[in-house]
Amino acid sequence: MSDAVLRSERLCKRFGITTAVDDVSLEFEKGEIHGLIGENGSGKSTFCSTLCGIYPPSSGRFLLEGKELKARSQVEANRRGVSIIVQETGTLPGLTVAENLFLGEEDKFMHGIVKDAGAMDREAQRLLNEYGFTRIVASRMIDYYSFEDRKLIEIVKATYFNPKVLVVDETTTALSQSGREELFTVMDRARSLGNTVIFISHDLEEVIERADRISVLRDGRLVATVRSAEVGSGELKHLMVGRELGTHYYRTDYGEPVPDEVVLRVDDLSVPGQIQGLSFDLRKGEILGIGGLSECGMHEVGKAIFGASFGRSGRVTLEDGYGVDSIPGAIRHGVAYASKDRDNESVVIADSIRDNICLPSLDDLAAGPFLRSGKLDAFARRNAELMSVKMTGIDQYVSSLSGGNRQKVVLARWLGKDSDILVLDSPTRGIDVKVKADIYALMDELRRKGKSIVMISEELQELLGMSDRILIMKRGRISGEFARSRSLGERDLITKMV
Repeated sequence: MSDAVLRSERLCKRFGITTAVDDVSLEFEKGEIHGLIGENGSGKSTFCSTLCGIYPPSSGRFLLEGKELKARSQVEANRRGVSIIVQETGTLPGLTVAENLFLGEEDKFMHGIVKDAGAMDREAQRLLNEYGFTRIVASRMIDYYSFEDRKLIEIVKATYFNPKVLVVDETTTALSQSGREELFTVMDRARSLGNTVIFISHDLEEVIERADRISVLRDGRLVATVRSAEVGSGELKHLMVGRELGTHYYRTDYGEPVPDEVVLRVDDLSVPGQIQGLSFDLRKGEILGIGGLSECGMHEVGKAIFGASFGRSGRVTLEDGYGVDSIPGAIRHGVAYASKDRDNESVVIADSIRDNICLPSLDDLAAGPFLRSGKLDAFARRNAELMSVKMTGIDQYVSSLSGGNRQKVVLARWLGKDSDILVLDSPTRGIDVKVKADIYALMDELRRKGKSIVMISEELQELLGMSDRILIMKRGRISGEFARSRSLGERDLITKMV
């Protein structure tokens, strides 16, 4: 293709006996947004991580403008004109916003051995203002900012030097609608300047709308490349999984009675600057949905229930009268929590699948003062297999798993613990359509067994499709409550959000 700015030639990437990318030859045109889709574990993120110097290729190569690209780090890839915005947090705590923006490029601000921090701050603030992110202060510590604001900072970091190739890897799942629109503006601007955007997303409608062409990976191999104007989401799903998906995605029941038994009571729950005066009950066998706009405070509710919020006031009381005020206490009394920020708060990515699954259940697995490795192995393997984690074995590190398989590990650890109350914040964020269906089926099965679920979600269809009741939040307070109903629609929820 004469307009191809980037090519992969028979690219392979192996991790031990697992082949994550298998003989993929692809071409990306100059001035296009190119969608890259596939199930979790299909190889799309590994393909792009190899392009950006995060992993070395096992064989094959990339050609950028006809010259072989051998980036051995992200910094080196940036200097060659290739940049990436990753799905999970790509900033480093303990550094300022400016230090994160110019990480690896500090020499621009060095005078001999002395760094001109003031000049770095001023240049970083100029860039932030240019992007319209004036509320973000360059000299402030990155830890001060929310997950979404850190993603916006990463967008600036990845694009301020006008890269020839920009990889957007599942970034939209971490952003509110306004944040998504800001990202789409950056993507469109890159295309208009003649640069190439590789756009990875599980939102197929979003990919069809934004991309010029779409390539589909399955089990590490290229299945097809199609023009987005000539394809629908159903055809893409079929290409991704190799077969038609079932029609039942969300729950199909309506009118099923929920027991009156209250298993968790929240009274006047407040967290400074986040939530104020929340009171509600959770019943046995109920899926209670909590929704709203991204900054309404709903994500703090999950942490507060689990005893993980700073400065929390009010009460969270279980059926037996126990007041939850700490994480260890919550776990001991059957409360589980899966955070929206999966890699930093729900799993230990630098540890094995085995250790992650066993961690909450160590007291239950101990034989007196001893932990027997055989018992731990069997426990981890059984729960990983129940969740169909795609792995080489339980000793595989979580950091090498796809986003969907990391989420399966999170759920496997709480299934193993047999928790009675599960607080799931954005449980299907960054998950492909098949794994989403599996997680929804699991949630439905758990509620039928009498488990209770608090599901916090920004996806309206997810709230409508899975919840027995829905609480809508606005500015840190509950602004509306809805019972499950066939007639309930997105418009009803939105009226209480804005």
